[in-house]
Amino acid sequence: MPVYALGDRIPQIDPEAFVHPDAVVIGDVRIGAESSVWPGAVLRGDYGTIIVGERTSIQDGTVVHAVSEYPTVIGSDCIVGHIAHLEGCIVHDGALIGSGSVVLHQVNVRSGATVAAGAVVRNRTDVPERALAVGIPASIKPEASDEVAIAEGVALYVANARRYRDELRAL
Repeated sequence: MPVYALGDRIPQIDPEAFVHPDAVVIGDVRIGAESSVWPGAVLRGDYGTIIVGERTSIQDGTVVHAVSEYPTVIGSDCIVGHIAHLEGCIVHDGALIGSGSVVLHQVNVRSGATVAAGAVVRNRTDVPERALAVGIPASIKPEASDEVAIAEGVALYVANARRYRDELRAL
């Protein structure tokens, strides 16, 4: 798998995490136990720090970046959908970031919240617990997230990462 140090910025990947061989991890990136990073995802901690908690999936084609002023922190038990872009934001435990969405600097996505597929969450937006952020630019719908569906998705990706760790082989 392409994992790179950049100067003194060295990735820290828990041995129980799964990083697909076609994902790229560069610099100050920390990935917790049972988390997964899928094909085509790029986590680039060249200017800032990226932290991914435990049991979190960073799905195919996602870009996670940070700048020196704002780390990108993704908590435990989160789902980051395909082709999302996260930069300089905080995603709290148990949140879902939908496919194709963009979450920008100083955004806080609180526990149990969902950023809908394709949404663009502008700088300094707070997405409250259990809320849904939807649209361009995102508007907030209180209490509209589905925490049960998030938990089910987390469990599915933890199991899938175990399967890939055990069964994936190049042909």
